[in-house]
Amino acid sequence: MLNRIVLIGRLTKEPDLRYTTSGIAVAKFTLAVDRRVSKDREKETDFIDIVVWQKLAETCANYLGKGRLVAVEGRLHVRSYEDNQGVRRKAAEVVADNVRFLDRAKEAGAAAGENQGYGSEIGFNEDDIPF
Repeated sequence: MLNRIVLIGRLTKEPDLRYTTSGIAVAKFTLAVDRRVSKDREKETDFIDIVVWQKLAETCANYLGKGRLVAVEGRLHVRSYEDNQGVRRKAAEVVADNVRFLDRAKEAGAAAGENQGYGSEIGFNEDDIPF
């Protein structure tokens, strides 16, 4: 069986970082993901809850913010709970094991789709290459 999800979208707000009673970091954020609903390119947006754990949770909380473009890989987790009125509810969320930052922090406020200078050359020392 396979339970794997890959999403690309923008954060709707800052990640919420908390710690369990045993000191394990957990962060939650919502990802806005566009999907095409018709051939003439009409789009709707889905808002998907993402959960990250441990070091990845702290990294996301420290470096991600509202509007940042990310790719998330993980698994779908559907959980049941009882609300305040005793009604049984279900919640679906993606438990991420990989989050890739697709833009730079200073570019997060820029409009999507603009050329943002991706692909710029980085320097390296040939002595650093192991082969």
